Amino acid sequence: MATDPISHIRIQVGLRVAEIRNAACELSQLDLYSRMDAIRRLAAEHGLAALEGLARHSAQAALLPGYRTAVQSCLERVEEALDSRGERDCNAILAALAIRLH
Repeated sequence: MATDPISHIRIQVGLRVAEIRNAACELSQLDLYSRMDAIRRLAAEHGLAALEGLARHSAQAALLPGYRTAVQSCLERVEEALDSRGERDCNAILAALAIRLH
């Protein structure tokens, strides 16, 4: 039986995203930044370039005006980023995100 080589990462990221969504209204900008940066570090440790790029962008967006909308839009792309592997996929995800937020 074949298993997903990053299934444990998917679970960890899923739990972290669920925590963010459940507590979104109570989280400060710095809390959101910290939580998204933790996802970024996890992605970097496991070579998930697209997720790392998305999480980096999300962490930065958490510090800007309109951060709740931006971070929510980023969270909607996490599954797509988990399924992607390369820098090119990261650029496509971030471009789609930029269009949506514009």
